[in-house]
Amino acid sequence: MASVSTTAPNAHARAMHNDLGREDQTLLLFAHLMEGGKEDDETVESLGKLTKLLTDDVEATKKGEKSITAVIDSDCVDTILCYLDMRQTDVVRGHAALCTSAYLKAAGEDGSKKLSAFFLDRIQRGTYDDYIVAFCVAATIFPIVPDLTSELFLSEGFLPSLGPLMRRKWKSRKVETACLEMLNAACMHSHCREAVQKYCIDWLEEIVDQDTEQVVESMYTTDPDTATQEGSVSMRRHSIHVQNLAAVVLTKLRAVQPDQAPPDLSDPSQPRIQPATTSIEDLSKKFTQMLIKDPEHSSQSSVEGLAYASIRAKVKEDLAGDPQFLKSLVKTLESAPPRSPLMYGALSIFLNLTQYCPALTEEQKRISQLKAYADAVGKLQPDPLNDNEHVSARCKRVFEAGLTPVLVTISKTSSVASLTLIISILNSLSMTPSMRGPLAQQGAVRLLIGAWTNLPEGDPKNMTVRRTAAQALARILISTNPMLVFGGSTPINTAIRPLVHILLPDQAVDTRDLLPTFESLMALTNLAAVDDDTRRTIVRVAWKDVEELLLYNNPRITTAAVELVCNIVQSPEQAEALFADTSKPQAQTRLKILVALADAEDAATRSAAGGALAALTGYESVVKAIAERERGPEIILGLCEDDNEDLRHRGVFVLLNMVACEGQAGKVAREKFLSKNAVEIVKTVVTRSKRREIVELAVQSLKLMLGKE
Repeated sequence: MASVSTTAPNAHARAMHNDLGREDQTLLLFAHLMEGGKEDDETVESLGKLTKLLTDDVEATKKGEKSITAVIDSDCVDTILCYLDMRQTDVVRGHAALCTSAYLKAAGEDGSKKLSAFFLDRIQRGTYDDYIVAFCVAATIFPIVPDLTSELFLSEGFLPSLGPLMRRKWKSRKVETACLEMLNAACMHSHCREAVQKYCIDWLEEIVDQDTEQVVESMYTTDPDTATQEGSVSMRRHSIHVQNLAAVVLTKLRAVQPDQAPPDLSDPSQPRIQPATTSIEDLSKKFTQMLIKDPEHSSQSSVEGLAYASIRAKVKEDLAGDPQFLKSLVKTLESAPPRSPLMYGALSIFLNLTQYCPALTEEQKRISQLKAYADAVGKLQPDPLNDNEHVSARCKRVFEAGLTPVLVTISKTSSVASLTLIISILNSLSMTPSMRGPLAQQGAVRLLIGAWTNLPEGDPKNMTVRRTAAQALARILISTNPMLVFGGSTPINTAIRPLVHILLPDQAVDTRDLLPTFESLMALTNLAAVDDDTRRTIVRVAWKDVEELLLYNNPRITTAAVELVCNIVQSPEQAEALFADTSKPQAQTRLKILVALADAEDAATRSAAGGALAALTGYESVVKAIAERERGPEIILGLCEDDNEDLRHRGVFVLLNMVACEGQAGKVAREKFLSKNAVEIVKTVVTRSKRREIVELAVQSLKLMLGKE
């Protein structure tokens, strides 16, 4: 690289810098970075400017300009990568990672070659310093260029060489830490994870199982002069931090392995003494104790380990059954820095504890059963600890640990990834009806509405998250009094659009799940019971979809839609606009559908339709339309004859409204009912019914039909 001399940046230097060409700016920045003794803020500033130059370079080269990567030689790459060293501050390492990512994107294949040469050269040198830098670089770039890094990681002889390094008599904590952080990152890649399992599992187990007292005793036995050697004890045993990191790596390996069947000791080919292995349950207990006893120093490792260990059903059950652990994890989440790995890890544990297995259609269940039968070992059989009963019990314990207020607080500063987990956790908690009221009281409704509103609508990644938020909101609003939930900064109308959003099918799936639609209708029905303003908003936003669902080929959906209509027409404004103005063909059609639904096979649908007609028959135009409709009077009398007293109550209420109507409409109605043997039918209602209000309504109807009023 060309030699460039510069002094510390100042206003004059920055002005000169901006006058330089892109290549000269690049060289000047590298000169700054190569100088020693810089403050962190100066280093960060230079790395930031270099990152911007490299990012802009991608677009510049598309326009035919020469790439600045042509002047970035191996020494320059070495400079950037050395800032990834764990001995640098976190802020410097973070900016160096962004700069490395921008360089690799801009430089393409040439950048990959330089990176590979750097890594292999450092490993070949074999000093502790070189190992630390190489391992730190590999750990950082794994998520950036996984294919390239895994190729380096799996290069011949590399992984087997780590065993002797980690088993050296004299330990280097920084080398061990850097090595384990590299393995930790590598375990995200399936082929690398298999290689770690093959070449590193033994010494990882040794580190985790190290008995400190035994190490010290062995040292004094073999070398009595140990006591005179300064630092000899600490340098010949693995530190607690290193043990914790090894446990995390081991957990990632164990979490993806199927449970091993116990050995058949009757088989002569099996060794009589089985090698001891650290199970994932043992590791989870270790992490649990770490978090409870020393959260200040061990929270990162313990949370990361448990985020993987809690994938297993047995571990979930153990963690959820430990109130002390749950409260410690809630405190850890509450104190975690916003958008940090610690926050995401803690949320991942809570998600694993509370997540229900996805509901399957009947066909999916049959396919699953066939797969289970076809699998000789039966590995595809679901774990009973993951059934709904066990998950519900875990959700209750998590809720009782005081998680919800913390979720509400951290959601205000969370990343989209963390907010996704928060919504999924609340969705699981909302499955239990008894917890819905407390969830609303603790701020879950406001959180869910805010999340649905603020997540960008056009981003495909957010589609599922927004639907999940809306469904959790629907469940909570089904079981709570809206008057106690809304007000102040969260008016009731803010909940309507999220609920309407899940009335429609999810475009991202092939098979429609009707549960969100049903729950949305139920929640909207609850809101529609509040006031006319809410009903007006529901009609304005959702009427087209609600009307289509009245004739849906699922009785529960139809019933829920009719119940919503029943509450909507309690508003005179909506009743008149939608049904009572029979001069409009649409209103006539709607009324015909509602009368037909009062004759549906499903009793709940008949009841809901009867309730709506009870409100609508207060209008003369509706009375006239029903009386003149073919089978209209018969359907109303059918409600009166129903075995269900609630339905009879609605039937005689509608009947009384119609026969009590004044003018020509009332006269037509009375004549129609008399011609359909209504008198005898109503007399039977009087004798059959036990409820006083039904009898009174029936008697009044009889008097009006017989002209005795």
